[in-house]
Amino acid sequence: MFRLKTRLIVLLLAAALLLAPFWASAQLPDPMGKYDPEITVHFARCYDNTLHDNYFALNPDKSLTDNLWMDLYRDRLGINIEYDWIVKDGDEYEQKLNLCIVTGDIPEFVNVSTLQMRQLAEADLILPLDDIYETYASDFTKQVLTMGGMEPFEAATINGKLYGMPMPTTDKDVDYLWIRTDWLHRLELAVPETVDELIDVALAFAKADFDGNGVADTYGPVFTYTLWDGFGSLKGFFNAYDAYPGIWIEQDGDLVYGSLLPGCRDTLEKLHEMYTLGLVDPEFGVKEARMVAELITTGHAGLVYGAQWNSIWPLQFSKNADPDAQWQAVPIVTGTDHVARVQSSLTTDSWTVARKDTDHPEALMKLYNLYIDTNWGPDNQNEIYYAPLDSESIWKLSPVTPEKPNKNLDAFLLLDEARRTGDISNVQGEALSIYKKLQLFQTDPEQGYSLWGWERIYGPNGAYSIYKQYMDENRILFDRFVAAPTEAMSNYLSTLDEIQNELFTQIILGQVSIDAYDRFVSEFYELGGQQIVDEVNDWYHGKTGS
Repeated sequence: MFRLKTRLIVLLLAAALLLAPFWASAQLPDPMGKYDPEITVHFARCYDNTLHDNYFALNPDKSLTDNLWMDLYRDRLGINIEYDWIVKDGDEYEQKLNLCIVTGDIPEFVNVSTLQMRQLAEADLILPLDDIYETYASDFTKQVLTMGGMEPFEAATINGKLYGMPMPTTDKDVDYLWIRTDWLHRLELAVPETVDELIDVALAFAKADFDGNGVADTYGPVFTYTLWDGFGSLKGFFNAYDAYPGIWIEQDGDLVYGSLLPGCRDTLEKLHEMYTLGLVDPEFGVKEARMVAELITTGHAGLVYGAQWNSIWPLQFSKNADPDAQWQAVPIVTGTDHVARVQSSLTTDSWTVARKDTDHPEALMKLYNLYIDTNWGPDNQNEIYYAPLDSESIWKLSPVTPEKPNKNLDAFLLLDEARRTGDISNVQGEALSIYKKLQLFQTDPEQGYSLWGWERIYGPNGAYSIYKQYMDENRILFDRFVAAPTEAMSNYLSTLDEIQNELFTQIILGQVSIDAYDRFVSEFYELGGQQIVDEVNDWYHGKTGS
């Protein structure tokens, strides 16, 4: 009897071992498995001018909670998305989120900066995501999220744990000088290459009074009150003087904060000089992006610094208002005896975190998987969900928007090769979507008119031809600090940056003298800046072994 029981146990164990792989396979988490019954997850968000102008204006029956992305997440994943709160711009979002952090009442999932992520992690309000990422991220998602390097993950790692899922943006965040070339041609002027030439062009634009109202209200370059955003930026102008506000650069083996470089003082002096010449809008310190865009669309500005997407918003609306308007991206000018280098931050400036008590933290990873696969996977539907012919900015309807690094440059290079060879067989995915836009623009002026902005980015002389030039000539200067904020950064840097931005605006408008900048540099170190510099360099030397 004992032998019979023993033999039975052995047989059962053998059967269990044989079946174990099948049981394990059945229980492996599915990166895109559908919840049944459906679940509801909560986010918070803002929506910007481009989403309003390029999508909601054309689809008034749709909303942030009723659109094709919400339908896709529900139908494919069984995930319904609700928003705890929605605000209209980035500043409101930051203010609202910071208040939530102070009170501890954060949404279930929320997109944050590295500083906010550190605050939430230290307050024990969010979950480490290491296991969620390893278990639920699809192979393609892992490939895309690490394509630009591991820095975004390093920046989200606090005390050895990953607290935020990187939401990379495509390519590098660099400035171009966008200029109305139709005005240049009417005045028989060349594209400026130096700051002095830029001032001459701006003065000529103002004197010409192209809107014919006889009022001195043509400005340029035009800036927004936020100073450093992707439209109406001051970064490109500061870069002309080897100044790099907000990023860390290497000098003599140490990292130096770019807002404290001597070139910043030179830049501010030049900007104040331009203000006295009537070239700087005296109200720029209170004007948000939409208000600055209105100066452009109404013909009161012909120069602006910003990112490659500026041609789609707001320069397309300048073209719509005046069919003769022609804008082109050109390299930033220089204020020194050498070509200027453009600054670039980490390609990720937002991370998604999960509140500690969420029931389904893995839902976040499933949203990432489906977003990335739908837009760039082998069977992508990019033409529907990311870059359709009739609905720009549609991708922003998703609460998570991780992009494939370098996708825009890759698309431009494929298109450029096709233009040279006449062979479009390698133009696939998003590049094919863009190709169809350019073809429609070229062959059907009426229907393709709204696609002018795309040609200004991806055409043979578009913004990405300048980006390639930047790369070929080693003119992109990257932020060298790519870690989570140090303790001193968390305590002091946001306040110091607020002081800096207010002071820069005051100096430009002549409300305080340039000597105030010198005092700012001293006070920066006294108000916690020295601790920041020390901690940053401790990290840097530990990383480089120097």
